[in-house]
Formats: sequence, structure tokens, C-alpha cells
Amino acid sequence: MSTGKLLISAAVESGFQQHRVTLTTAGNPHSLEVAPRSSGFGSSANGGELLCLALATCYCNDLYREAAKRSIEVVGVEVQATAEFGAEGHPASRLSYHVVVRARAAEADIRDLVANTDKVAEVHNTLRLGMPVVLESFKVESVDGTDAA
Repeated sequence: MSTGKLLISAAVESGFQQHRVTLTTAGNPHSLEVAPRSSGFGSSANGGELLCLALATCYCNDLYREAAKRSIEVVGVEVQATAEFGAEGHPASRLSYHVVVRARAAEADIRDLVANTDKVAEVHNTLRLGMPVVLESFKVESVDGTDAA
């Protein structure tokens, strides 16, 4: 029995000179190449960049989806998302994005497509909702070679 919910996840495994990203949607995993930082630990991409990538990717994919519903042939999309952050530990103070759409349709139809996609883009609507982020569990492992007796 389907709940109608789509489960999406991202996993990171990181160690010295190793950074592996696995994305999964509806049980179908695939990897995304993200290099480790020059220090050897962590990701060369930061969370703010990936947040912007999530916005840009969601809008791009949803625009193609919505265009197909309207029988509009989109030949190209450019999306640039920008986030403004302040001090460490502070949330973004502004998220915005710019879109260029090239399509075989009347300009008014393309403008309507752009506006409608902004209203239905799931990542955008999730952020607009302001939902909580929950740390559900954690596990720690000491690898320093000492035993607590």
C-alpha cells in the first residue's frame, strides 16, 4: 500500500582524501562526484553551495516537467541561485534565483510557465514553509586506541 510519499536521501562518507556522495530517490541510488577539500578532509563543496544547487536543480527539473504538461518545447534553461550568509552558525538571510528560459512558444506562455513553476517547485516550497530539521540519531566511535576502563 503506497503512502504517496517519495523518500529522497543524501549520504556522505568522508575520510582523508576520500569523499563519497550517494543520492537516493525511491530506492534508486546514484553517486555525485564531489572532491574532498584541499586539506584532505571534508567536502570541496559547502552546504550553502549545495543548498543553491538544490534550488537551481529543482527549478530546472520542474520547469521541464511543467512545460511538458503544457506542450511547450523548452530548448534551454539557466538557473542561478544565490544565498547570503552572515556569521558561522547563522542561517541564510536571503535566498534568490534568476532564470533564463528558451522555448518554442509565445513569450506570454513562457512567462506563465516560469511563474507557475516558481509556485510548484517542491524545494522552494519546503524552504518557504520553514519546516524543522531534526537530528534523529547519532553514533560515536573512539579510534584513539585507548579503552575507558
